[in-house]
Amino acid sequence: MSTYNIFLDRFPKIDLHGYDRETSRVMVNDFLNEAIVMDYSVVIIIHGIGDGIVKKAVHDVLSKRKDVLNYYIAPENVGCTVVELDKEIY
Repeated sequence: MSTYNIFLDRFPKIDLHGYDRETSRVMVNDFLNEAIVMDYSVVIIIHGIGDGIVKKAVHDVLSKRKDVLNYYIAPENVGCTVVELDKEIY
């Protein structure tokens, strides 16, 4: 296990394996809303690799939220997206 993965384990995460596109959208929005309430600045969304359907749905949600400062694929795990939240918006 690399140091980077240990670092990612420190952040709250949601695992969307097994969920379809629409359920993933709802789960991500709920997860982000809770993360803001809990005052988290970074969270991890595990969407897997597969055909990229869930990843695309996740990134679509993230691109439309005003409380998301930045998001990117984790360099050592392309099945995860790291999300930086803007806590100042609330």
